[in-house]
Amino acid sequence: MQTEIASVKKISRLAGVLYFFWTLTGLYGLMYLPEKTVVKNDVAATAEKILANEFLFRTGIMNDLFSSVLWIFLALALYRLFEQVHLRHARLLVAMVFVQIPVVFVMGGFNVATLMILKGDILKSFELSQRQDIAFLFLKIGDYGNLVLEMYWGLWLFPLAMLIIRSGFLPRFLGIWLLITGVTYVVLSVAGILFPGYYAVLFKYAFPAMLGELVFMLWLLIVGAKEPVAIQERAA
Repeated sequence: MQTEIASVKKISRLAGVLYFFWTLTGLYGLMYLPEKTVVKNDVAATAEKILANEFLFRTGIMNDLFSSVLWIFLALALYRLFEQVHLRHARLLVAMVFVQIPVVFVMGGFNVATLMILKGDILKSFELSQRQDIAFLFLKIGDYGNLVLEMYWGLWLFPLAMLIIRSGFLPRFLGIWLLITGVTYVVLSVAGILFPGYYAVLFKYAFPAMLGELVFMLWLLIVGAKEPVAIQERAA
């Protein structure tokens, strides 16, 4: 039993570290980089800004790839942490993460193509304005790709939340908060696709609900898992 307790504590700390660095990559890619490389609804200005910050744009591509790798290891760490709580939910958690990874790599390819088009490495016979329009189209595809992925950013939290609630070694309020966060992501994704004009307003008011992941990450990193009262038998 002492070995099991030590293992739970160790894995929870590892998951917290991975979650921390994964969160940093998310903040860099979704909040910092767009401000430095994109001018909303202005194709020419966006093209100029990307070319003026080419290395920064390239770091964004690498950041997305590195973030995906971190997410894989995070999912596997969480699987190890919760597999004895409920095996099927733990497997579902991993599946919901893994299904998103190919999409991220495809979007990275679009970003590489965007840079090549803007630099004139390809489509050389096209006019400058035409190349800028095509490059901006690829950027918009990436934006809508993130909007679709936002659905899965919410769905993977559902099995995670249920595992936390059932675990006995993490506070139930973390699981409840993550359930709310998951629902929020799903609602935002649906709203962004069906009612794009309301997305910004919904995001503004829904933002506090989305802090569940941050709180969970900090809990794992600082507090970790407590001594479990009982580790349930593996659910088939």
